[in-house]
Amino acid sequence: MIKLGVNSVLFSGFDFETAVKHIALAGYDGVEISAIKGMCEHLVLDRWQQQAAELKKIVSDYGLEFLAMEVASLDEDRLRKAFEAGAEIGIPVINVGPGGKSGVEEDLQHSIAHLSRMADIAHTYGVTLCVKAHVGAAIYNTPTTLRAMEEIKSPGFGIDRDPSHIFRAGENPEEALPKVLDRVKHIHIRDCIERAGSPGTPANQACGRGNINLFAYCKAMVEGGYSGPVNLEVIGAGSLSLPEVSIIAAESYGYLNACLKMLGAR
Repeated sequence: MIKLGVNSVLFSGFDFETAVKHIALAGYDGVEISAIKGMCEHLVLDRWQQQAAELKKIVSDYGLEFLAMEVASLDEDRLRKAFEAGAEIGIPVINVGPGGKSGVEEDLQHSIAHLSRMADIAHTYGVTLCVKAHVGAAIYNTPTTLRAMEEIKSPGFGIDRDPSHIFRAGENPEEALPKVLDRVKHIHIRDCIERAGSPGTPANQACGRGNINLFAYCKAMVEGGYSGPVNLEVIGAGSLSLPEVSIIAAESYGYLNACLKMLGAR
């Protein structure tokens, strides 16, 4: 069964327990904890040891599990702390962006080399470092993702596939997914209306509200044998009320759960 979760960045205006409570109420299986400095630090990596027991208790008390952690940063010190925290708390996947700029060969080479080294370290902790193609970054579409896949051999490396970034790279995510699926260990998911620019307002990132063919994307996941976590990642919601962010979470769960049930994956 494909497990569904929510990146707690959606609840950046609230404490972690509030986020977990409402993620559970919406029907999800788990949570991706945000450790994104300057955006949402439900997990503060500089003092993760002091948080670990409380975070585990909160997730357990609401019947959820940790599906992933988003760090975003490629800073080695922060990543080492993330790997340590993941190993201790029981968070199997650490998600980052690729850094660099699109179309700059030197940036792509540097990103791949750094990710390869960090993935080797992640493997020693028993966790997987995942990177996603990101608009404007060195790895930004399917060809650059395939380049990273070809050059990074570490067993601690995986691909995090976010259809909204692939959509904004001018590709159809459901057609591109099978090309990389054998190395995909995590999926960030949200909808998107426009082919360029930001992913849109938080409400329009709710699954089913945009122009990505997310049913076909789910179908490609299932037909390709994907069995990892799928975490809703909605950004820009820091000023929204608790009802507003809870509606986004619940609406997206209803859409994704229905798609995956129809496809026999839930």
